[in-house]
Amino acid sequence: MKRLTQAAIVAVAMATTAVPMIAQAQSRNDQREWRQDRRDDRREWRQDRRDDRRDYRNDRRNDRRDFRGPPPPRHVAPPARWDRSNPNWWRGRSDFRDYRGARQGYWYAPGRGYYRVDPRYYGQRWTRGSYLPSAYRGYYVNDPYFYNLPPAPRGYRYVHAGSDIVLMAVATGLIASVLYNVF
Repeated sequence: MKRLTQAAIVAVAMATTAVPMIAQAQSRNDQREWRQDRRDDRREWRQDRRDDRRDYRNDRRNDRRDFRGPPPPRHVAPPARWDRSNPNWWRGRSDFRDYRGARQGYWYAPGRGYYRVDPRYYGQRWTRGSYLPSAYRGYYVNDPYFYNLPPAPRGYRYVHAGSDIVLMAVATGLIASVLYNVF
């Protein structure tokens, strides 16, 4: 019996030390595999992000190209210039496509459409030396060449103010000159 007891004690001792060692060896293997899986997952995630960024950049590039549209054909003659003697000079121009004539309480800026005007400025006759209100300083003339206007000096811009075109100082709104009744 003494031998059986000793064998049982040795078996229990071996079981208590050997099983954790085997389990530890297995868990180390599992940890290695788990780490490797995480590395692989991170690589895949980075690659997916790279691909997403690449796709996003390509989409943006294509959107910009679509927005710009095709270049104008070279054989088309430039648009005719503004003619004060022709009352319908604006017809057929793309920036006047929504123009329907003068409207009470509104001004029209080509390419931008109608915008509401403070009643005290409707019908205002602008003069050199006065100031254009700040609310109306952003309606720049896109093509002064069309209206036979010289290039604006540095610090000045041409602005649509009602049916007039005004040359104003950008910083202050001081009116330097006025072209009356353009449309």
